Amino acid sequence: MPESHAQSDLAHPTAALARWAAEFRPEDLPADLRKAIRLAILDTLAAGRYGMPEPWTGMVRELVEAEPPAASAKGLARGWGDAAATFRPMDAALLNGVAAHAFELDDFAAKLHPGAVVLPAALAVAEATGASLDDLEVATALGYEMMIRISLALDPNMARLRGWHLTGVVGPLGAGVAVGKLLGLDQTAMASTLGLSATQGGGLFAFNADGAMSKRLHPGRAAQSGVMAAMLAAKGFTGPATVLEVEDGGYLRAFSDHWTIEPIVEGLGRDWRLLGTNFKPYACCGSVHAYVDAAKQIRQEIGGAPKPGQRIRAGVARVVDVQCGYDYKPGATLNSQMSLRYCLAVALLDGEALPAQFRDDRIADPAVTDLAGRIELLPDAALDALYPTHYSGWAEVDGVRAFIKDPAGSIANPNREAALRQKTHALFADLQQAGAGRRLEAAVDAGAGPAAGLLDAMAAG
Repeated sequence: MPESHAQSDLAHPTAALARWAAEFRPEDLPADLRKAIRLAILDTLAAGRYGMPEPWTGMVRELVEAEPPAASAKGLARGWGDAAATFRPMDAALLNGVAAHAFELDDFAAKLHPGAVVLPAALAVAEATGASLDDLEVATALGYEMMIRISLALDPNMARLRGWHLTGVVGPLGAGVAVGKLLGLDQTAMASTLGLSATQGGGLFAFNADGAMSKRLHPGRAAQSGVMAAMLAAKGFTGPATVLEVEDGGYLRAFSDHWTIEPIVEGLGRDWRLLGTNFKPYACCGSVHAYVDAAKQIRQEIGGAPKPGQRIRAGVARVVDVQCGYDYKPGATLNSQMSLRYCLAVALLDGEALPAQFRDDRIADPAVTDLAGRIELLPDAALDALYPTHYSGWAEVDGVRAFIKDPAGSIANPNREAALRQKTHALFADLQQAGAGRRLEAAVDAGAGPAAGLLDAMAAG
């Protein structure tokens, strides 16, 4: 990139992103990126299909079904795994986004969840417009990259400490760009999409106080907002064309006191941040996955679960302590999934942190609760320096310590792809739909045909 061009992009990041997204061509997506996105699509669809039966997803479905579109309406989209029920694309994005985040199984990077936002929005519009799987892959890649770069620009640690759930704050921009690409928006309309998406950003971490369902809503609402923004921009509805950088009411200034523009534009289209996305082998907050890995390693070294009276400690970064370090008490499912103490305790006892470890009977088990109460958390400045570039952590039982720099779902794991595919099969098997899982995997790997073929593949029946 010429120096003058780079300087202009730093001064005008909204325009730089809009130009990049509008001008991006399918052939500009490298083969390794295309493979990464296909795996992300497979993982997100599996997580969303698994989350569809959860009660909070059902409540959202009742909401979007309350006012069905006219029988003659065209351009509808389906709920994931449902062969018949159709919705307006923005409502399908809402429903499927909630489902994808319904049981803490969706991917994460830069302290947000890109898959649960970008794919529900992009696939809904791809189905409604008859777009190809190739088109979906490109749009999804752009949406992921947009979300991760903007989150990094906000300084995700500091934005999180202000109480923001970055999936809801940043998600509309990723979804909007993905949908805008599918709709073929030019640079001007793409800039309006960013403006309209940014002005809908929001999401508070207050759910952590009582395990409220609002966390499940944030990705779906962000996906819905992105669809709405792009569709309005396609009609000529304008959004602020300098929304990221403008001084009065600008997005970056509104959500963070520590923002910088450089992460948005430096290496754009060359250094792909999405390659650092983590998938979730465990059904809990991504910030505690390192502790589950540490627990499994410790169990191997000490020959099983800790014994009564043994000292259990864990080192934590400041943000992880604020977010996940609370004293554990049985309650809502989310309380257990976000609790470092619970996740470490149940992993030490069971050797796993799968969906079964977060069902009502287990999260209220006195054995887990008692062990969680014995865990001592220690602030660790070295972990502060690593997080969230590396979702690191360490745990220790009577001096036997395991330090995990990158959790099992990260790109540092050489068996990552095999583990992701195994997770997909396990989730569909748990739903007693193993065949649908195999069909979905084959459709994603084929990489050809209409994007709607993914929904056909995993529809029950």
